[in-house]
Amino acid sequence: MGHTIIAKDQNRGRMGRYFSEIWRYRDLLYSLVVRDLKARYKNSVLGILWSLFNPLLMMLIFTWVFTVMLPHQNIRAFPVFFLCGLLPWNYFTGALVSSTASVVNNAHLIKKVYFPREVLPISAVLSNLVHFLIALIVLFALMLGFRIPLSKWLLLLPLVILIQTIFISGMGLILSTVNVFYRDVQHILEVLLLAWFFLTPIFYPIDILPRSYQLGGISIDVWRLMRIINPMASIIATYRDILYWGRMIGLDFLARTALTALGFLVIGLIVFHKYSPVFAEEV
Repeated sequence: MGHTIIAKDQNRGRMGRYFSEIWRYRDLLYSLVVRDLKARYKNSVLGILWSLFNPLLMMLIFTWVFTVMLPHQNIRAFPVFFLCGLLPWNYFTGALVSSTASVVNNAHLIKKVYFPREVLPISAVLSNLVHFLIALIVLFALMLGFRIPLSKWLLLLPLVILIQTIFISGMGLILSTVNVFYRDVQHILEVLLLAWFFLTPIFYPIDILPRSYQLGGISIDVWRLMRIINPMASIIATYRDILYWGRMIGLDFLARTALTALGFLVIGLIVFHKYSPVFAEEV
């Protein structure tokens, strides 16, 4: 029992040191986020407006498909419904892809100066967070246009965004570490994200998933299973609850997702910190 308590205290102390060091380099973190934002829209005519036009274009395409070509879906205010899922998904995929490649893409910095390498994937996540927050302007404008009322549960939106950011940061730290040693990770990730997209309730409501599906004589609650094993399904369903439906979120699923996100972050920091001393040799 005594060894267990000591180990827990050591782990908490280690996490504290990680965050403390990252905080000391917050100016560098800020500079990297600004650099990423400038690089993305360099020589672009529309600049940061692409953060608005991209989801708008995707919304128009999917709205045409699911309201004109497949009208039987019959989802009220489909553009709003769709963007409630697409915008968090775009944030997830954009941040995960860029954070995975962040260490390899900044090899020149790693070989020249010392700084906590963790700021590289975290800065990639935060720059995509900026795009996500800008894109939310489109969603709120559509909510007004379709007369979707703003409920009191909207106050929980920052909490949901924070949980998603923690989850992405943890995954980004893990994948960016693996990517240093195995560059195929970036290519595999693209394929996995495509499959993940269809397994996540982005353009369809999660409620259409069966509550009882027979597989080999075993009854499976696909709806519940999806929200348990797929953190993005739970996160997007939560966005949709507070923005589209205007109702209380599923606190049990949100709590489970929050714990999962924190778990990924802790594991990510430990793995990243363990292998970061050899990054300069590998990149």
